Amino acid sequence: MDSFSTVIRTASHEQHVEAETSTFMSDLLGGRLGVDAYARYTEQLWFVYEALETGAERLASDPVAGAFIQAELFRLPALERDLEHLRGADWRAGLTALPATRAYAERVRECAELWPAGYIAHHYTRYLGDLSGGQIIRDKAERTWGFARRGDGVRFYVFEGIGNPAAFKRGYRELLDGIQVDDLEKQRIVAECKKAFALNTGVFRDLGDEFPLSA
Repeated sequence: MDSFSTVIRTASHEQHVEAETSTFMSDLLGGRLGVDAYARYTEQLWFVYEALETGAERLASDPVAGAFIQAELFRLPALERDLEHLRGADWRAGLTALPATRAYAERVRECAELWPAGYIAHHYTRYLGDLSGGQIIRDKAERTWGFARRGDGVRFYVFEGIGNPAAFKRGYRELLDGIQVDDLEKQRIVAECKKAFALNTGVFRDLGDEFPLSA
């Protein structure tokens, strides 16, 4: 029988690919969009991580989600430093969430407050994605827009507290495999994982509408 971490990964594979291959992401990583599009994307991430991390302290003692709350994953301070670099000292003044971003952040907040097991689905799709595919984005951003290696502008993708990402991801999957919920709840977590990817794809769609490439 497959481990739960394997079940989650395979069940959400299709949605994962859809998110990764969105037009906006393809254009961004292909160097066809300017740094403004990258900055706008970074702003959207702020709303999602603000929802993920604001309620995290409270979840630290939760029997199901508690083990997943690890300070070395937190991205908000790095995101804020990136935004200051990208948008200037008053970056908060111009910060706006796209409709899809608002929906995404609201769902994350809802899970954080009412359904810790569902929160794990969002936690997993975000942080494990940042540790994996996020590194490709960092590399492209450094090369395309000339950010200092692992410096301001790409700090969001740099996990200072994680020396060995491969080992960390292994440990994270072990946490998923050891999760203390019944099979029905596991199915619900998998469904929420798919929803998380779909919400993320929605953000890319909104960003694509805002930054269309002229035909």
